[in-house]
Amino acid sequence: MSLGTKIAWDDTVLPFQLDVPDMRGRMARLDGVLGGILKQHDYPEVVEALVAEMALLTALIGQTVSLRWKLSLQVQSKGAMRMIATDYYAPQKEGEPAQIRAYASFDRDRLTDAAPFDQVGEGYFAIMIDQGEGTQPYQGITPLAGGSLSACADAYFAQSEQLPTRFSLSFGKSTEPGVGEHWRAGGIMLQHMPKASPFAASGEGSGEVLTAADLVDGEESENWGRVNILLDTVDDLELIGPSIAPTDLLVRLFHEEQPRVYDAQQVKFGCTCSEDRVRQSLSIYSAQDIATMTTDEGTVTADCQFCGAHYVLDPTTVGFEAEGPDGA
Repeated sequence: MSLGTKIAWDDTVLPFQLDVPDMRGRMARLDGVLGGILKQHDYPEVVEALVAEMALLTALIGQTVSLRWKLSLQVQSKGAMRMIATDYYAPQKEGEPAQIRAYASFDRDRLTDAAPFDQVGEGYFAIMIDQGEGTQPYQGITPLAGGSLSACADAYFAQSEQLPTRFSLSFGKSTEPGVGEHWRAGGIMLQHMPKASPFAASGEGSGEVLTAADLVDGEESENWGRVNILLDTVDDLELIGPSIAPTDLLVRLFHEEQPRVYDAQQVKFGCTCSEDRVRQSLSIYSAQDIATMTTDEGTVTADCQFCGAHYVLDPTTVGFEAEGPDGA
């Protein structure tokens, strides 16, 4: 089977549990999701690599949120890579796919031939969870450090959630005869769960940034160290390639821990933008403000950064002073 062929476990997140107290994980493979995200933009390859890594992290972390919740990851940086934003929309109903979208903002003139994370400067990595109307969104942040976005995610869970967490990711372009070049990504997330809820707000901590090793001791430390050593044996092709199914890979890596798998969550590229949402975002502006946004052609336009959708609106129908029912 070639990497260009659609594989049954592509664009899925597989949750699992190890036969070790309070140890769980997820394994994800992304293909079409990355295609849907990246075809909307003309990103340099180094930017595509960072977006691919961020989308994979989003899929792995997002699988834990409840139905109808939204999880967002964001990087804000003073480097050439100014921002990366991703959203994970949990299914509305059981059995439906989750949706992921992403985009990046960067200074093309400042990009270099260095490694992807070297394009990221001083800044922060943030995770936000929106449980819907009538609830207070949760947000936690951690500094950008560690040499990769996955290392930032490790630090976030240790610092903000007090959850020992480890990501092992692989992503890159697949090229073969007769198949268009495209990005693939695969990864495993391991987590040692405490007694508290995984998303209970616990503050940002103080002093030095915590690591996973700071959060376990005794037998827990031995268990955590052992599964991390086992995870270190995985190679890139096993994570993203077509020759071994996720369930088989988990048995190969953790057979002594007797991994138990649960139903896989399908994911797809999807965007929630709409003309109604654009109108809502413009509803705070007066007619005078709308006039400054009106083009020479006499329209107000808006573009979705995530999916590239282009909206053209009549300026008399937007804003809080709009005429007619469309401006209501």
